[in-house]
Amino acid sequence: MAGGKQKNKISERDTALDILLDMERNGTLSSKALEDGLRKIQFEDKECRAFVSRLVEGTTEYRLQLDAVLDRYARVPVKKQKPKVRCILRMSVYQLLYMDRVPDRAVLSEAGRMMRAHHFEGLAGVVNGILRSVQRGIEAGEVQALIEGSRELRYSTPAWLVERLTKEYGEERADRILAASFQDRPLTIRCNQKKQTPEELRQFLMEKGVEAGPGDLSPMALTIPSVDFVRKLPGYREGRFSVQDESSMRLVEALGIQEGAVVISRDISEEKTERILENAERLGLEMKVEVQDATEEREEDFDGYDIVLADVPCSGLGVMGRKNDIKYHASPESVTELAALGQEILGSAARYVRPGGKLMFSTCTILAEENQEAAEHFLMGHPEYRKVEERQFLQGIDPCDGFYYCLMRRD
Repeated sequence: MAGGKQKNKISERDTALDILLDMERNGTLSSKALEDGLRKIQFEDKECRAFVSRLVEGTTEYRLQLDAVLDRYARVPVKKQKPKVRCILRMSVYQLLYMDRVPDRAVLSEAGRMMRAHHFEGLAGVVNGILRSVQRGIEAGEVQALIEGSRELRYSTPAWLVERLTKEYGEERADRILAASFQDRPLTIRCNQKKQTPEELRQFLMEKGVEAGPGDLSPMALTIPSVDFVRKLPGYREGRFSVQDESSMRLVEALGIQEGAVVISRDISEEKTERILENAERLGLEMKVEVQDATEEREEDFDGYDIVLADVPCSGLGVMGRKNDIKYHASPESVTELAALGQEILGSAARYVRPGGKLMFSTCTILAEENQEAAEHFLMGHPEYRKVEERQFLQGIDPCDGFYYCLMRRD
C-alpha cells in the first residue's frame, strides 16, 4: 500500500511539472494548460487531481513571489535557469511555503528525483542545497520578511498593476481586490430553465452528493464548492446548467431579452465559436454561430438588431483569481492597445442597432481605461446613444468576479 501511494504522488508532481512546462515553453494560458493536464488524469482519484490543481495554480499565482525568494538564495538568477530546473524549483518552494501537509523532506526528495529523472543529475545537489537554504530561511523568518517587504511581493503582482489599482480605488480597496486572487471561491453555475427550475437543479445535485447553494446576485445562480473537473459534475452532459459568473448573469438580466428571440453569436476565433456551438447544443439552445472579425463592418447588418452585445477583448484583470497567470501577461501598453480595440469594436457594433434598440458594452476587467473611460469616449462621439445602466463589479468587494457593463439605448 505504501509503495502504491508513493507512486501516485510521483505521478502527481510529474503531471504538475508537465503543465507548468507547457505554460513556460508554449505560452499556454494556465486555465487551458491545467484543463488539458487534468483531462489526462481524469480517471485518477479526486485527491490526486486536487493535488495537481493546487500545485499548478499556487505555483502560477505566486510566481513573482517564488522567483524573488529563489533569487535570494540561488547563485543563478531564476531568469537564467533552464525551464525544467526553474519549474521544479518554483513548485518545490511553493510546497515549502504553502502546503503544510506536505513534509519538507518529501519536497526535497521529490525535487531530487525529478532532477535525476530529467537528466539533471549534476544539478540535483545544487537544487537540494537551494531548497535547504530556503527551508532555513523560512524557519528563521527571513523569507516572510522578504515577502512582507512590499505589496508587489505580498500579492505576487507586478508593481505597475499594484500602483494602478491603488490610484483608481485607494489602498484599502486595492488590497482587497488583490487579496481576492488568492481566496478560494466556489464554482458558479447558471440553471438552464429549459430543463428545470433552480430549486429543482439544486435538489438534483444534492441527491447526487454535490453540495449546492443559492447565488448572491441572480435567482438563476447556484454555487458549488471544491470542483476540479466541471465536465464530471452530474447534469453537465445533459445540459442542466452552464458555467457562468453571477456578474455575467446580471448583464443578461439587464438586457431583458424576451422568450423566442433569435440569437446570433460571432467571434473571430474558430476555437471559441466551436465551443459556443458545443455548449448551445448541450443546453438545447437555438442560435446561429459564426466566425467574424468584429472590426470588419457588415453593411447588410446596419440598423438590423434590437439588441447588440459587444463583449470586447480586454486585459481580463477581473478574473485574476480564476486565471492565475493573466496578471503576468498584462502591461500598461497592452491595456492601452486593448482599450483602443474595444472602442473600435464598440463603434462598429453601434451601427447594427436599430433606433430604439439597446447596445451593451462589457469586459471582464477592472481598469477605468478599458471600461468607464472607453464608454464615455464612445458616448461623446455618438450623441444618438444615451447611457441607461452602468455597473462595475470588483472581486473581493462584490460576491463575484471583476466585471463591467454599460447598457445604452439608441434614440
